[in-house]
Amino acid sequence: MKRLNNKVSIITGAAQGIGLATAQKFAAEGAVVVVCDMKQSAVDDAVASCQALGAEAIGFVMDVTQRDRVDAVVAQVKDRFGRIDVLVNNAGITQDARLQKMTLEQFDQVIDVNLRGVFHCTQAVADTMVAQGSGVILNASSVVGIYGNFGQTNYAATKFGVIGFTKTWSRELGPKGVRVNAVAPGFVATPILSTIPDKVIAEMEHRVPLKRLGRPEEIANVYAFLASDEASYVNGAVLEVAGGMTV
Repeated sequence: MKRLNNKVSIITGAAQGIGLATAQKFAAEGAVVVVCDMKQSAVDDAVASCQALGAEAIGFVMDVTQRDRVDAVVAQVKDRFGRIDVLVNNAGITQDARLQKMTLEQFDQVIDVNLRGVFHCTQAVADTMVAQGSGVILNASSVVGIYGNFGQTNYAATKFGVIGFTKTWSRELGPKGVRVNAVAPGFVATPILSTIPDKVIAEMEHRVPLKRLGRPEEIANVYAFLASDEASYVNGAVLEVAGGMTV
């Protein structure tokens, strides 16, 4: 029996990096995978990769900051499958700058995607999950959302905020049978690091007791566990997946 058999799972930012690895892991575990991301071609490729693993998968171009679009996608998923079992709020961006150099546009863009977007998607699925009496909401935080990080005022604020969402929603929705948890990855080798110099990457690796960056599939494995019935008593948790870098 696969761990996520027939669980209808919406994953945002699912066309690359951790989101793509999560979509593929969920597909391998038997989930019905709903890929949501910004570019049609990337969505199509991600859907095809999930289908190649034997899963039923569909895709939508969706900007999490556009509430009308989020509501429309959620409605289509519910109409087609009759239920929504899992939401992985993975979509996120960075616009790094030191406090004194950060523009209002940089600040607002990151807040809009990483915080408001998580709110939009979760509010859109909450009524369905409560009516079912079951569901799992998984939020992407970060070790930056626990400890802060130089040059990431906006990103850190959103990832701290996501932990606040997680703690609050676990109290509100837990009595209705809906579990809410967050994952806080450390440094993970994804396209988001492509602009970082090799020297800085080496320094990042040195800070981690395991002496390497994480792999996207290592985060995906944790999402799959938390989405599964194996984690049926895990609610309101923030699980660090960081190779021990914060020890």
